[in-house]
Amino acid sequence: MRHSRNNDLTDRRSAAADAKAALLMAYRAAKTAAEPSQAARQAERVSLVEAREARRAQRERLKVEERARIETLAAQERAATEAAAAAEIEARQSAQNARIARVVQDEAARKAERDRRYAARKARQA
Repeated sequence: MRHSRNNDLTDRRSAAADAKAALLMAYRAAKTAAEPSQAARQAERVSLVEAREARRAQRERLKVEERARIETLAAQERAATEAAAAAEIEARQSAQNARIARVVQDEAARKAERDRRYAARKARQA
């Protein structure tokens, strides 16, 4: 059998309004019930953002420190290379000066020997 209920327009409108009011009340109740957990979630989000920013700042600081360390090592390496090059140039100059001194000494000894022979020959002739 069919329901013999007579639903007039006013009955349907009032039922819809009551249903909307019930939904609104349920929403407000759920919102107020969820308020502490929402604040906790918001606080958790804030703490996560702060932790993320702290980690990012730490990474940036480590990058800067690493870059500075690498630059320092490169500067030390350049200084060592320049010092080695200067030492090598000095050693070459010193060796060249020693060769020149030996040549001059040998030339002086050769001249002294020549002068001695010349003096000995003149002594024999006289």
